[in-house]
Order: sequence, then C-alpha cells, then structure tokens
Amino acid sequence: MSCPSSPLIENYLREASFWHVANIGQGCKLDMKLISAFVERWRPETHTFHLPREECTITLEDVQLQLGLPVDGFVLTESAQSADWGAICYDLLGAILDTIYGGRIDMGWLQDTFLALGDDSTEVERVRYARAYILQIFRGYLMPDVTVRFSVVSKIVF
Repeated sequence: MSCPSSPLIENYLREASFWHVANIGQGCKLDMKLISAFVERWRPETHTFHLPREECTITLEDVQLQLGLPVDGFVLTESAQSADWGAICYDLLGAILDTIYGGRIDMGWLQDTFLALGDDSTEVERVRYARAYILQIFRGYLMPDVTVRFSVVSKIVF
C-alpha cells in the first residue's frame, strides 16, 4: 500500500469490514528468513506447506482470524458484465480512467487519482476514496498477483 488509510474513512472501512485488513503491517516487523522458509515449503499443486513432520494448509477460518474479514453472510457469485465501464468507474469513484479493459483498472492510475483526502472533503468524496482504498487493499494484500475488477468494489455498499 502506498500509504496508511486516512482517519476520515475509518468508519467506511469498518462498515465494509476492511478496517482490520487496512491496518495489516502497521507496526509489524517482517522476518524475511521465516517468509523465505515458508515460500520454499509451499506446494502450489496441493495448496499446502510441506513441513518436516506433516503437511499444513491455510483454511478459510485462518483467513478470517488473521484478517478480520467476515466469512459468513452473503456471497459474491455473479459476474458483472457491462458495456459502459467508464460510467461504472465514474459512478463508483467519481473519475474516469482513459482505458478500461473488461472492468480492469490500472492501480497506478488509482494511486495517482486518490492521493490524499482533505479535511474539508464531502461524504461522497470520502465514500469514493474508501472504495479506491479498498481496491488498493485487494491489489496490495489480498490478491497481489491478479488484476482487480470493478465487480469487486461494486459489491461494497456504504
């Protein structure tokens, strides 16, 4: 993440159950040797860590406990199809990206467009900033190897 979340959007992040995720890494020291050891023991074909005594995997409950994300309630199962991604982009974020490929947005544009939130910002601006921040959370923490689509943020309602 390019910067910590603004206190002005804390309530929106809490309402969307992303407050805990937004604070990952704050005051946390990473042990690169430990991370390297786990990376070497990860087997992507079985989605498990191969440890000296047995195998270990990460469960949905582990994710819930570590990230504080809810794993019960409504699920996202549909695919968002749209002919006018620019209109969706403007509706959700208040700005339009020059090129949108099938709902995919460029994270560099997102960071450049939502640099800082002023103390005099309106509620609409804060909601849009919170949505942009949540998209950055998806790209930075939750799914760093995939492209974030608008269908993800369109389900986040404040």
